[in-house]
Amino acid sequence: MSEQETPAQDNPVFAIEKLYIKDLSVEVPNAPQIFLEREAPKVSIQLQTNAQGIGEGVFEVTLTTTVTSKIEEKTVFLVEVGQAGIFRIQNVPNENMEPLLSIACPNILFPYAREVVSDAVIRAGFPPVLLQPVNFEALYLSRLQQQEAAKDAASAATIQ
Repeated sequence: MSEQETPAQDNPVFAIEKLYIKDLSVEVPNAPQIFLEREAPKVSIQLQTNAQGIGEGVFEVTLTTTVTSKIEEKTVFLVEVGQAGIFRIQNVPNENMEPLLSIACPNILFPYAREVVSDAVIRAGFPPVLLQPVNFEALYLSRLQQQEAAKDAASAATIQ
């Protein structure tokens, strides 16, 4: 076997095993009065990812999307979706695992979460919320910078 040939079992594997809704919550705490409001609500969106190994080379990644709509301090609606996937990742160098789990997997999950959010908001009686695309690579790099800054601050504090 030449140096350029590698056995098939050594090739990197990145495969989607299953996509599913792990958690879905819709709350309209001020219904029915909230439907009489004429003021435009403010919408905030939070994203969180979580990855965990569930077997040899198998990982569950959950993208939790929380959409909160408020008029002043009054909640119009709150939708939280935990869109999850089971991914088979094998023969990938360790330094590439975190980016795969933090960038590639959420990129796959986000369109599904966006659809579920929009559908849930419509079913709750409101106009759809269309989530804009998210740059998970930028979020990942920002998180790494924050962690480095926190480490630097902690080491500077212990030196003094």
